[in-house]
Amino acid sequence: MRMLVVEDDRDLNRQLCEALEDAGYVVDKAYDGEEGHFLGDTEPYDAVILDLGLPQMDGLSVLERWRRDGHATPVLILTARDRWSDKVAGIDAGADDYVAKPFHMEEVLARVRALVRRAAGLASNEISIGEIVLDTKAGKVTKNGMSVKLTSHEFRLLSYLMHHKGRVISRTELVEHLYDQDFDRDSNTIEVFVGRLRKKFGSALIETVRGLGYRLQEENA
Repeated sequence: MRMLVVEDDRDLNRQLCEALEDAGYVVDKAYDGEEGHFLGDTEPYDAVILDLGLPQMDGLSVLERWRRDGHATPVLILTARDRWSDKVAGIDAGADDYVAKPFHMEEVLARVRALVRRAAGLASNEISIGEIVLDTKAGKVTKNGMSVKLTSHEFRLLSYLMHHKGRVISRTELVEHLYDQDFDRDSNTIEVFVGRLRKKFGSALIETVRGLGYRLQEENA
């Protein structure tokens, strides 16, 4: 899953990015509203953490523009603890959730997981497909109750496919959600990771839809 953090406090921005990366997310960052708006407008993210008190363009304006342009990416806003009016304004502008500063990082991670789950129509931290269970909170995958060791890229690929099981996903979409903005993206690497997952979970798990991409079907697991 690919995230965007828009926060002008560089130390807090770094802490958020590190926590998200440690949790297995790919993260892009911005330090002002204009850069944040541009990234959110041009790059596909699975969720955004957006501070409201940004330079160049305030967070509310960024959010309102995204929603006005039809961007439905889940957004978690960061607000000052004593500014209840910011929370109301943020929700009215299209935010999906909020966290008040100061906050515990675990709360942010939990709310991000919830946003991603809701966007995929899921109710639990655990996603199952046949005998395979992916725990988004623990960052682990099991097959028949036995832990399966995955690299970070393998986990991200399987997680994205499981969040969107039954849907054909193109290589381009996978690349856009598995790598950050500055990564040298090569869609051919997706084939390598798909091949590794097939070796670990069985060749029938991930279907190649010729000319379109890949699909993960529950009945094939």
